[in-house]
Amino acid sequence: MMMTSRSLAVVLTVATLMAAPDIAAAQPAAPPVAPGTAPASAADATKRAEALVDKAKSLYLEGKYHEAEEALRVAWELNPTFDVAYNLGNTEYQLKKHKEAATYLSFALRHWPLLKGVAKLKPNAEKWLAESRAHVGALKVSVTVAGAEVLVDGKGVGRAPLEGEVFVDPGEHRVEATHLDYEPASQTVGVAKGGTAEVKLAITPVKAAPQASVGVKTEGGANGSFAGAGGPAVAQPLAPVEPPPGKNWVPVIALGAASVVGLGVGIGTTVASNNASGDAHTQSTAIIEAGAQCVRPEASWVGPCEKVRSDASRADTLGNVARVAYIASGVLAIGAVTYALWPKSKRTEPTLVLPVVHSSGAGLAVMGAW
Repeated sequence: MMMTSRSLAVVLTVATLMAAPDIAAAQPAAPPVAPGTAPASAADATKRAEALVDKAKSLYLEGKYHEAEEALRVAWELNPTFDVAYNLGNTEYQLKKHKEAATYLSFALRHWPLLKGVAKLKPNAEKWLAESRAHVGALKVSVTVAGAEVLVDGKGVGRAPLEGEVFVDPGEHRVEATHLDYEPASQTVGVAKGGTAEVKLAITPVKAAPQASVGVKTEGGANGSFAGAGGPAVAQPLAPVEPPPGKNWVPVIALGAASVVGLGVGIGTTVASNNASGDAHTQSTAIIEAGAQCVRPEASWVGPCEKVRSDASRADTLGNVARVAYIASGVLAIGAVTYALWPKSKRTEPTLVLPVVHSSGAGLAVMGAW
């Protein structure tokens, strides 16, 4: 997990600021974007989160835990890293919100970095988690199909496989698993304070609806009959079936080849984006281990900090290019399949299926006569 130097600095300097909601394996939704504005980049979201953590630090030190909690929850939505979870878990712990404290603190401990500077804070998180855990119950949920949505008491907590336990209030809870291609499954379990309940949900594929049988007229009998449980029947075809008209396969080949090219571009830019992100992470870690930071860097660290920002921006740009390439590849593939399966019209006008890709999305343009 990549961690900014600013948010790490907050953890190191605010050892008393920290406790947690039902996040399990789910990632929080991005904050809404005002109409007419572009969505914030990853770098912008990180900066906003850092500012909110600074604000929460001041509020916490003033004893305004509720206001600090509100700021940290927004910071978590913008930048869900271990240090934000640690601070938020501590704050929830101070508010005696044990379920939320256990959730965020367990996340922080699962993603704790191997850095000497934060090792001394880990016992705090373990102590707060143990105390909060004693007041709530925990559910260990497993589902037979990956990607199924898991709900506890009707509230989504993530998709299978969940990363950790789901912390709940003591008592009975209904756990469900749903998937578009599978029948849903559910189980009601009871869990005691400080206890753990294991829930295993097996979901099965949705069965196709049976097709209505067609009656077949049989030989024999004055009035005739329909085949049933009796002897063999001789089928009487109602009408001859015309063979399907020929199809021009050149567009299918062209669209398929273009789809492969788009996929290759997507993979290449994804690799480049990951490399840039890795460079930014390596440089950021080096700065942190050297005891510096990039919010107000000293003169000797201005260059390295600019390199971190440049690599992060490049990774974001390449990631966007990769997404457009994957979308274009998918659209071209859909165009090829659509053209291949589309029945040819008996009229003389041709049917054209053309991909349309632009900066805000992609689609297909179908032209012809029906």
